[in-house]
Amino acid sequence: MNIKACDVKGSEIANQVIKYLKMYCRKGAIAYVHSFGCQLNVSDGEKIKGILSSLGFKFTDDYKKSDLILLNTCAVRESAEDTVYGTLGNMKKYKKENPDVIIALCGCMASEPKTIEKIKNHYPFVDILFGTSALSQLPKLLLEHYEGKKLAYDTKEYNEEFGADYQIRESYFKASVPIMFGCNNFCTYCIVPYVRGRERSRSADVIVHEVEELVAKGYKEIMLLGQNVNSYGNDLKEGMSFAQLLRRLNDINGDFWIRFMSSHPKDAGTDLLDAILECDKVGKHLHLPVQCGSNSVLKRMNRHYTAEKYLETVNYLRERSEGFALSSDIMVGFPNETEEEFCDTLKLVEEVKFDNIFTFIYSKRSGTVAAEMEDATTDSEKRHRMERLLKLQREVATENYKRFIGKTVRVLVEGESKQGEGWLFGKSSAYTIVEFKGDKYLIGTFVNVKITDARNWAVSGELV
Repeated sequence: MNIKACDVKGSEIANQVIKYLKMYCRKGAIAYVHSFGCQLNVSDGEKIKGILSSLGFKFTDDYKKSDLILLNTCAVRESAEDTVYGTLGNMKKYKKENPDVIIALCGCMASEPKTIEKIKNHYPFVDILFGTSALSQLPKLLLEHYEGKKLAYDTKEYNEEFGADYQIRESYFKASVPIMFGCNNFCTYCIVPYVRGRERSRSADVIVHEVEELVAKGYKEIMLLGQNVNSYGNDLKEGMSFAQLLRRLNDINGDFWIRFMSSHPKDAGTDLLDAILECDKVGKHLHLPVQCGSNSVLKRMNRHYTAEKYLETVNYLRERSEGFALSSDIMVGFPNETEEEFCDTLKLVEEVKFDNIFTFIYSKRSGTVAAEMEDATTDSEKRHRMERLLKLQREVATENYKRFIGKTVRVLVEGESKQGEGWLFGKSSAYTIVEFKGDKYLIGTFVNVKITDARNWAVSGELV
């Protein structure tokens, strides 16, 4: 038995669960695990699969073939919650026809206090519910269910660390490694601090050991995860910063890349920027969510930086590394956003020249400060602004990607491209999508590609 949170007592719990599984799942226990939302949720899903595997579960992509249905939920937007409740509604008939099937709900949505009552009142066929920091309690909750508890749940906060041993990873060459959990920023539109808790950093030694093991197993890309990786270490007694962690990881022997997300502009100091630029294994790309280009909106968002400060960061990178790749998140239609405030965003996008942006129209999220703000801007105006933003970004990106033509870039091959038979795709150090012709055996390896063509979202070329 390999569940870190379980001591001798935990092992006894696991053994009892295994006995029940043999009684109720005579052909072998099968689990369906589906993770909604961000990469941190996907990472949690991999850990959950690791725990279930240690209990004897196998896995399926069809919930109608499973003994355990587990939905790992996202709560960033209310639409995400609506999707989960819709999925649960679709499963109601299946549960009625198969009463021995266990339905479990976990993740950010499960960490909201209101969820327990809603599940009890409207979805009584759900058997287990647990929060984002209670993953290790799954064996105990399974046992409680088998012993007759109507709804077994645990939404308490735990400070346990989960290492690589507890994950069934989706890829054999790309691995995510959470370095911290929670968030202290309390942006007015965001529910994350309420469902993920306060910032908690993992020990640098533990992280380094985990990455060393992954590299030894042949992983080529390590993605460091956290709600705000830039604030890593602020809660650690040893005083380790994120920049220092990057340098330690960069010293690990092996041929691999280091990437990370998500970053907050207020914590992007020159020590971090220097580490990105100077560490040869750290990708030459920074995803730095600006959200908008208006200082007045940034203040209403509680973002703690100005557009001018953001541009200082951009200029520092561009002065030291011409063509350094930048991407961002941009929100359109924050409550009472004026035309002038929106134009400030357009100006910033035009000045920064992002390689890529992820765009969102603001949607009200219950439980946040912004949900109570007045908003006189119409939905149609918000959609029109989004169209203008996307048009500008397409123009910017089309010109941006031309800088790669004629250059040879190193690419980690990720899979087959939709371009057609014999085409592959991967990403460069700058996180640029690169398409080229090649054999499938190259997937999971590094190759060199000479770029011959550029579009507004990708480049293409030839193997060299």
